Amino acid sequence: MVEAERIIGTPDIPEAAGAGPEGAPAAGTPDTEPAAPRGGRRMAVLFTVAALAYLLDLVSKLIVVAKLEHHAPIRILGDWLQLEAIRNAGAAFGFGQAFTVIFTVIAAAVIVVIARLARRLYSLPWAIALGLLLGGALGNLTDRIFRSPGLFKGAVVDFVAPKGFAVFNLADSAIVCGGILIVLLSFRGLDPDGTVHRD
Repeated sequence: MVEAERIIGTPDIPEAAGAGPEGAPAAGTPDTEPAAPRGGRRMAVLFTVAALAYLLDLVSKLIVVAKLEHHAPIRILGDWLQLEAIRNAGAAFGFGQAFTVIFTVIAAAVIVVIARLARRLYSLPWAIALGLLLGGALGNLTDRIFRSPGLFKGAVVDFVAPKGFAVFNLADSAIVCGGILIVLLSFRGLDPDGTVHRD
């Protein structure tokens, strides 16, 4: 987890955001808003986005299991997009179904890392991206823990079935959107601490 924090580049102290050793503004920089409240708001955004993504995923799966499982698929756009309930023991989009426990551990580790990074987050776009990752990871981890065939081996409920593509769920979508946003932010040089660098 320490290595993950190092790669993401979130600072341990607010100096990277223009503060001096004791949290005071560095010489030559204008007075700015205190780092702690600003970081607190970003943390609130992260957990709000995560909660929304998690709740949408949870509610959609409850509806799918109650109304769609063991029934014929529902066509949304002809053969191009259907709603079809399946149980997936693998990773996102059905990969690696023989490694359910490993994927469960990875999801739990991702959640722990994001939670540790949250208190030192000063970028709104990064807060949204990490919130999507956190909500998606929690959504699928809930299935791993509570659904059959057993604890930490549960099969994830997938139901969005585009033609010629793997069946997925809203948690998978949140994870993918969060990952794409992180890649875009990295290309723009925006760090989680709110600073912008140019290589």
